[in-house]
Order: sequence, then C-alpha cells, then structure tokens
Amino acid sequence: MTKNWESTFASWAQGPSATEKERAENAERQIRKAIQTSDKLKNRNIKVFTQGSYRNRVNVKKDSDVDVGVLCYDTYFPEYPDDNVKAKLEESSNSATYNYATFKNELEEALVAYFGQAAVTRGKKAFDIKANTYRVESDVAAFFEHRRYTSTSHYLSGVEMIPDDFNPFMIRNWPEQHYENAVNKNDSTNRRYKRIVRILKSLSNEMSSKGIQSAQKAPSFLIECLVWNTPNEYFNRSSYTADVRAVLAHLFNNTKADDKCNEWGEVSELKYLFRSSQPWTRQDAHNFVSDAWDYIGFE
Repeated sequence: MTKNWESTFASWAQGPSATEKERAENAERQIRKAIQTSDKLKNRNIKVFTQGSYRNRVNVKKDSDVDVGVLCYDTYFPEYPDDNVKAKLEESSNSATYNYATFKNELEEALVAYFGQAAVTRGKKAFDIKANTYRVESDVAAFFEHRRYTSTSHYLSGVEMIPDDFNPFMIRNWPEQHYENAVNKNDSTNRRYKRIVRILKSLSNEMSSKGIQSAQKAPSFLIECLVWNTPNEYFNRSSYTADVRAVLAHLFNNTKADDKCNEWGEVSELKYLFRSSQPWTRQDAHNFVSDAWDYIGFE
C-alpha cells in the first residue's frame, strides 16, 4: 500500500466542523420560520427536523446538502398487521379531511414566499433550497406520519411521503429509530461505528471520482447500513486501518450469497436492507466491498 491509508482514514473519520453544523442548523431554523409565517401551515401540527447524514453525524465533504423533514401529524397513513385490527381501528377513526397533495403544495407556497422563487426547486420527492453564506443547501421533504400498528392499542411511528411521479407509490422511513440505534451502536463501539461509516463513505466518493462503477452504485445510505450490520467486535481495534480491514472482510464474506444477509436490516431495523423494494441489490453491495478492499490494497 503506497498511500498512507491510516493518515487518510484518520482525516476521513472526523465529524462535521462547528461551521458545518451551524450552517445546517441555520437551514433547519429558516425552514421552520417559513412554516411559522405561512397562514396555511402555522396552525397545523407540524414538526421540522433534520434527518439523514447530518442528523446522524455521518456526513462527509460530498454531502453538501442537509435533509430536512417537515412532518404534519394532522393526517396519518396507517399500516395494519391483519384485517381484524384494521376493522377495529377503522370503527373508531375518522376519514382524513387534509390530504398529502394539499400539504405538499402549501409547503411549496410557504418555502417560495420565504426564500423566493429562484431559491426553491420542486423535485419528485423533495424541494431543493439553494445555499448561501448563512445556510447549506437543503432538501426539504414533506411527510405525513406513518403508523405501523402492531395491535389495536400500539403502533410504531415513522414518516411517509408520496412522490410526485407515484413511483414508488409511497416511501416510508423511520428517522427516529435510525437515530437512536446509531447512537447506541456508536456508544457500544467507543465511537468507532460512525467514524468507519465516514471513512467508507469518503472512500466510496474517491473511488467514484476514479470511475469505479461499484462505488457509483453504492449510495451513502447503503454504506451506512452495511457498517451497521457489522458486529461490534469488528470495531475498536489497534488502528483505523485494522477496523476498516475487519469490517470489509466481514461484509465481503457475508454478502457473497443471499442466505447470509437476507435478514439484514436498515439501521432502523424496521426495513429489510436487501429486498425487492430497495434501489440496490446484495450484489451491488458485494461488488463495492470487494472493489474497496482491492482499492486500498489489502491482501
């Protein structure tokens, strides 16, 4: 290995700077103000929150934008374990009077009124808010609550959106469960978990810039989930290089075939990592891990 990988890994392992964190917080704060000044939204039951790599502190230099969720609790999307639970709950619930399309349109109006039309671009899934010297670029997603009922009296709370192109029809995520699980694993690995995530994300970015296709097909979220599925004993070794080697070896051996990783989940542990609903495959993950091993020069 001609490159000083330990020094590189140590640099890549570092979390966001105070300036980066402040600009992300400013973006979230301004989006909250946009909603508070909207006559249509200010009285709605709305939560504004940072999600994704910034919230979970695994962002790297290429993660130039911050993901902000705008969650309205006035309507929710239910998911039932069976028809009996569905029937009982529907008896005691009222039909929604506020729909998702209206909420997203009203959110767009609020963002344009606050930031200006030139700064806001509507995408299929989120609104892009351009950066300035005060805030980072932001992707703002509109959500209703998703309730995964386990019984008539208990449910897991997530978020759900309907993309403008209806493909896939609905997107469900679990940001709070993701955040809590990541914090716990980071604590259990002496803070090495998130550092290794940052290292592998930065490594993927470097590989991608060199035209390595497996890195281009490995989203940062997939990389984060792969590291999540690595047992804690593979972390906190004598060096970052030793940790990276151990994690990649585990991932390589366990993504060779479907049966070894079919039960792996996202960090939230509420969605399977390798199922048909995902935009990546087990083979995509294996190819990236294999190429990462070779790119570093491990033997």
